[in-house]
Amino acid sequence: MPHVAFHTLGCKVNHYETEAIWQLFKQAGYERTEFERRADVYVINTCTVTNTGDKKSRQIIRRAVRQNPDAVICVTGCYAQTSPAEIMAIPGVDIVVGTQDRTKMLEYIEQYKEERQPINGVRNIMKTRVYEELDVPYFTDRTRASLKIQEGCNNFCTFCIIPWARGLMRSRDPKEVIRQAQQLVDAGYKEIVLTGIHTGGYGEDMKDYNLAMLLRDMEREIKGLKRLRISSIEASQITDEVIEVLRESKVIVRHLHIPLQSGSNTVLKRMRRKYTMEFFKERLDRLKEALPGLAITSDVIVGFPSETEEEFMETFNFIKDNRFSELHVFPYSKRTGTPAARMDDQVDEAVKNERVHRLIALSDQLAKEYACAFEGEVLEVIPEEEFNEGQLVGYTDNYLKVVFEGTEDMIGKLVKIKIIKAGYPYNEGQFVRILDEVLEESASA
Repeated sequence: MPHVAFHTLGCKVNHYETEAIWQLFKQAGYERTEFERRADVYVINTCTVTNTGDKKSRQIIRRAVRQNPDAVICVTGCYAQTSPAEIMAIPGVDIVVGTQDRTKMLEYIEQYKEERQPINGVRNIMKTRVYEELDVPYFTDRTRASLKIQEGCNNFCTFCIIPWARGLMRSRDPKEVIRQAQQLVDAGYKEIVLTGIHTGGYGEDMKDYNLAMLLRDMEREIKGLKRLRISSIEASQITDEVIEVLRESKVIVRHLHIPLQSGSNTVLKRMRRKYTMEFFKERLDRLKEALPGLAITSDVIVGFPSETEEEFMETFNFIKDNRFSELHVFPYSKRTGTPAARMDDQVDEAVKNERVHRLIALSDQLAKEYACAFEGEVLEVIPEEEFNEGQLVGYTDNYLKVVFEGTEDMIGKLVKIKIIKAGYPYNEGQFVRILDEVLEESASA
């Protein structure tokens, strides 16, 4: 039985797609092995979101070649899509496939074995208008199931290379989304995370169908679904209809990841983002009114070209005033081929780092304050793995990371936890055996 090994760089979408590619290999009779071991085929799923992503991808490719010079080395993903010639020039690379035609990978491997000629299977992604179906019936070592619902992005922000790596917006057929979601629930998953390159844009390329309708249909049609989470949604995509669906839903969780990138209108304009801070705040207020206790997490880029101290403080104060529950903070990194990389007044690295540390400190403070509001409350957690001996760790619906005493058989199930002590990066909880007793105890306290 031939062995295949995978290495995935980058985002959740890449990890989802690696699982989908593994399903194709499994059906063809392959056995999966660790990347550090000797394999017959190595598949490297690359990232190109930053120049560092390209560099790391090249390092991993070379490591695979060293591990077994006789193996078939197959490179896929975003870096493969944007720079196939660069990858083909690395000695030992046999097959390059971009961010489409992954279903042809096994065909290319057989062709390579016969002809012993390198294959460049990358096509112009901008001409692709159809979503490529890639099924994942279950995930290796995962308690939450990701479900990819769309591909591509039409935004062309000045700092981002992704539209050139992933192409324009393509939404997955809603019937396919619901079919695979039911398959995942039937396989035992209690939570499904909707993911994509521009997840909230689902349906923008469809006639008379949108994200709000998909969310409604999923809740109505999928039997046994306990939790539904949207991996990320842009402020400009949070329509009144989406807010109404969130308000009415019994399965959509109280957590949204809404990328901010900057809290300054002047910086947002240079980034070519499609909202103002006034609009963003209005959407946040509407969401919090519809979903009390909602956790809002976000991405922020610090030190974008020409960012002044005043513009940075606009971002800092916006985040502080609007009580975000956690941030992913990134120093701006030049990405070759984007308009922002050619902008004048690049911010000094030392200034960037100092601003990053200030925002991370604010994030830690806000995360703890958000968690403190739930001390003493009983919440549902899906334990994901062992934390220490006799302890498990998992997430509540509103994305609090909780550690509590529990047994291995609880992993992947919904269990009720009383939050004992809020902290960062995780909160302490206590497993509730008889919920009624705990509620009576709380009422009499």
